[in-house]
Amino acid sequence: MTHPSRPALFSRRAIARGLAAALLPAALLASPAYAADTQLRIGFQKSASLLTLQKSQGTLEQRLAPLGVTVKWIEFPAGPQLLEGLNVGAVDVGFVGEAPPIFAQAAGARFVYIGNDPAAPEAEAIVVPKDSPIKSVAALKGKKVALNKGSNVHYLLVRALERAGLKYGDIQPVFLPPADARAAFERGAVDAWAIWDPFLAAVETQSQARALVDGRELVHNYAYYLAARDYAAHNPRVIAALFDDTLAQAQWLKRHMAQAAAVIAPLQGLAPEVVTRTLERSQFGVKPLSPQVAGDQQQIADAFYGLGLIPKPIRVVEALPALAAP
Repeated sequence: MTHPSRPALFSRRAIARGLAAALLPAALLASPAYAADTQLRIGFQKSASLLTLQKSQGTLEQRLAPLGVTVKWIEFPAGPQLLEGLNVGAVDVGFVGEAPPIFAQAAGARFVYIGNDPAAPEAEAIVVPKDSPIKSVAALKGKKVALNKGSNVHYLLVRALERAGLKYGDIQPVFLPPADARAAFERGAVDAWAIWDPFLAAVETQSQARALVDGRELVHNYAYYLAARDYAAHNPRVIAALFDDTLAQAQWLKRHMAQAAAVIAPLQGLAPEVVTRTLERSQFGVKPLSPQVAGDQQQIADAFYGLGLIPKPIRVVEALPALAAP
């Protein structure tokens, strides 16, 4: 596939300066040079359509070659597992939903937010089987709801229950990764499933699952790029190159959605119509976190602490180098 020239939406020099200034001690910044890594290890989920496309094309490897940096792609089933990899040093950069970073920060993980994609509230939902007697979120009281613990849909479930006048304790959460959750959903072992695309699009398309509610008017469903704190501090040029390539891929995908779906579908093991549905509900275009996005993330953290889902309150700003207080 042929890409346009790199879009000038990110300033490589500004990213490098900003990350280094925020994360490196002044004495180290004053030194002539610091050691950079020779490999970028990217944690990704196969469900992340843009990264799956990016991995298949090899364009990031081409961009990083002049810096002497190679790329290793490491697949994870969901965001919480990816954050575990980031925390133990197995991953340098990862891409996840809203909730995993909050659980990870509460557990003491050393990472920083380095960017976010725009909100995509339609890309997650709470679904029931097509013939289920459950017609509303309020009817989930006492029912078993499958979800991946600590994932983006964890907050969707909390907000949906709240709006329906229910408490989190009014339902029976069943914590399962997506593949196991779908199996449980289809054999009737759970009553509902809180899930995101492309798993959502797949169960809607192939099993005619019915959405009780999606994220609209409830959550933003941002997606975040995270980096190990030390890696971000010492490799700002690599991160700038990553964003350059990600933006180029996103621009191409938006203009060639059918072609992109044809490339992505076999890599994800999904039908092209499932991938197309996913792409139509997705938003792409990485950018630095704004104060508004950071504030939304703090609201999620506060809600999780209030529900006892995380053991202590956190300040999201402490993981945001560009916004960190002096």
